Amino acid sequence: MKYFLIAGEASGDLHGAHLIQAIKKHDHQAQFQFLGGDMMERAAGVAPIIHYRDMAYMGFVEVAKHLPAILGFMRTARAAIDHWHPDRVVLIDYPSFNLKLAKHAHEHGIAVHYFISPKVWVWKEWRVKDIKRYVDQMYCILPFEPDWYAQRDYRATYVGNPTVQEISEALAVMPSRESFCAEHGLDPDRPIVALVPGSRVKEIRDNMPSMLQAARRHADCQLAIAVAPNIDTALYGRYGAGGVTLVTGQTWQLVRHARVAIVTSGTATLEAAMLGTPQVACYRMTGKKWLYNFYRRLLKGKYVTLPNLIADEPVIPELLMHLCTPDTIDRHLSALLNDGAERRAQLDGYTRMIYRLGTGSCTDNAAHLITNTQT
Repeated sequence: MKYFLIAGEASGDLHGAHLIQAIKKHDHQAQFQFLGGDMMERAAGVAPIIHYRDMAYMGFVEVAKHLPAILGFMRTARAAIDHWHPDRVVLIDYPSFNLKLAKHAHEHGIAVHYFISPKVWVWKEWRVKDIKRYVDQMYCILPFEPDWYAQRDYRATYVGNPTVQEISEALAVMPSRESFCAEHGLDPDRPIVALVPGSRVKEIRDNMPSMLQAARRHADCQLAIAVAPNIDTALYGRYGAGGVTLVTGQTWQLVRHARVAIVTSGTATLEAAMLGTPQVACYRMTGKKWLYNFYRRLLKGKYVTLPNLIADEPVIPELLMHLCTPDTIDRHLSALLNDGAERRAQLDGYTRMIYRLGTGSCTDNAAHLITNTQT
């Protein structure tokens, strides 16, 4: 069969690559076209129609500024679907773009499978209407999501979480701390504070200065920044990273070997938890309290970060908007650097979170359903 996949960011490229590999095991004649990145290209053996780095816009202002380009990408994707007419369109998160493609594929009689549900349970719940209309199969990676959908008269399937398998495989071949430190000029005898400011320019601009100000208060620690593969390293210098070690393409190794990580809220918080590294989650975006209160009224649920959502308890600190300052970051960072109660409580919370996620191959489960389900 022919599979058309769409991933609009770095994490989607990673998950899409593993999904392509799994589909190949179930369908030896599988053919692929996709919007994605380098990892999906290596897995599929063909180049992306559009690379995700050209599509990674976030926030109303940024999207509005680049609207002509985004509309051009939409036209390109629709034309590719019309020309190739795949048996399956497989969408990977990225809902603002993907739900429009779901409508187009559905109207052309193509089965739509959605791998990694949009987080409609926390933001823009009205999108459920489009999911019910245009998505034939929804595959969830968070264990509470199928029940949430069932309450809205839609059947979704929990297939496991891809991070469980991906982190397990990465840990099996991960270099030692001594080897990692030698490669990057770090001292293996000094604690490392890892800064993971995100994979988009706006995230880095908003979060990294506060992260750095807090981390620099700990002269006994070494600071290292996880550089996103799609970002020019010069950007980090513009936002205060002079003299700090930059680590490109090895975020998981950096976080694993760090004493504590300061992480922009998103998938990276779950990855840090799976890697067993205590963390402080940040999402500044703006320092305005009124905007925080506005978003808090819009958001559903008690928590924002994935470890807390999965465990259904406050495993890691969530420092959002005006609450994300060098002082508040440092308050938790200082506690987590020591072998005290806050560090132990966080690591215990990780254990409970991982138990809820379960084991098994998420992408293999999803690939089996994608290749064998009739719709």
